Amino acid sequence: MNALTPEATAASLLTAQRAAHGADPTPDRAVRIDRLDRIARMLDEHAADFVQAISQDFGNRSAHETLLAEVGVLSTSITHTKRHLRGWMKTRRPGTSLAYLPASNRLMRQPLGVVGVVSPWNYPLQLSIGPAIGAVAAGNRVLIKPSELAPAFAALLEKLVAKFFKPEEIAVVCGDAQLGAAFCALPFDHLVFTGSTAVGRKVAAAAAPNLTPLTLELGGKSPCIIDRSADLKAIAPRIAFGKLMNAGQTCIAPDYLLVPAGQGAAVAQALKAEVAKMYPTIESNPDYTAIISPRHRARLQQLVDDAKAQGATIVPLSDDATPPGSRKFAPVAVLNTTPAMQIMQEEIFGPLLPIVEVSGTAEAIARINAGERPLALYWFGSDGAAREQVLRNTIAGGVTINDCLWHIGQESQPFGGVGASGMGAYHGEHGFRAFSKEKPVFVQSSLSGIPLLYPPYGRVFAFMLKLIRFIA
Repeated sequence: MNALTPEATAASLLTAQRAAHGADPTPDRAVRIDRLDRIARMLDEHAADFVQAISQDFGNRSAHETLLAEVGVLSTSITHTKRHLRGWMKTRRPGTSLAYLPASNRLMRQPLGVVGVVSPWNYPLQLSIGPAIGAVAAGNRVLIKPSELAPAFAALLEKLVAKFFKPEEIAVVCGDAQLGAAFCALPFDHLVFTGSTAVGRKVAAAAAPNLTPLTLELGGKSPCIIDRSADLKAIAPRIAFGKLMNAGQTCIAPDYLLVPAGQGAAVAQALKAEVAKMYPTIESNPDYTAIISPRHRARLQQLVDDAKAQGATIVPLSDDATPPGSRKFAPVAVLNTTPAMQIMQEEIFGPLLPIVEVSGTAEAIARINAGERPLALYWFGSDGAAREQVLRNTIAGGVTINDCLWHIGQESQPFGGVGASGMGAYHGEHGFRAFSKEKPVFVQSSLSGIPLLYPPYGRVFAFMLKLIRFIA
């Protein structure tokens, strides 16, 4: 008997999970907690295995970054979810308009059914299991398709999920881009995709015939503003860490800096000093992550070459050069950029940091608003008026003030993009609600005055209509 193709396997798993959902459409809290506990055990017992597999895919991925940004973030999410799950599951009692009393309203939060997750390669564990935590908490079944660019991780996740879960609870299906396209076309009850804006458009098109609700976590050019009021010495390590974690292969990494006119070179030197402390070496340093593939590394080099050819000044942020053929890419700052350069037109997704000088807050805002709405925005300084001016006059998926990245770790806040950087949000209760149907229920009373609106229409109807409008 021939084995099923990955596409047929995915369709079969979806059918099985739909059937399981039909048999138990509203799992109780104990069932959901048990599933969350099994995710937690999988992470705890196999953290070292995940570290090794992800590092294998990257050619070198900092073990500490995997433990912090993947295992640690997920463990925190599970703890938060378990602590609040009882309250999230409760039926709400919204108020009822005076005109309809003594009737009442209820708002029920019900599982949607089966949630599909398409995860990327850059944080493969966090972005596979993170959405699954919210989906499981909401009572759903989950089917995950990991990135084909992280094959060692994908194979490990498939094996471990099968160890801890029945296929009708959570399952993983592995395959290439062809499977990815077929996966997104399946009739899920909700689909989560994390990746580039270009691929996100294709995912939306594939999901459209089924009217599948989407959460798209995309990317873009996330700006980082350094205000004149900022203490450069204090903020340089925060920017260096935010940019170089995972070698810049982070969807919310600061993509470019907007700095006061005349300070570009000083900012680059301040960053270089911090890089020397954090990463004394590059090539032999296990703390400095490699680029995911030779193709992606070549793309980064092309961005540097194009900028240099058009007159940009390239400032190495490390004195440790990488040899030919290395998958690592030493960090560089890029000064004197222009909008025509490729590095200012596309998401960088690597350790390259353009530094753009601006005359002040107004010009910084204008530059940001001239582009697509970013997934993240960062502002550094102590001038409260300038900070509020930026917050009021820009739109971004999320913002961190006086640091980078950390808004993503706030379980009490939604995480998501806007416009070209995505749609929808999850994390904490916001994920629970995204993967639930909040069903409004109106309960009529035997003492209802609604019959006064029935025909034949006349004075009573006119009076009641005015009353409803007055007391609504």
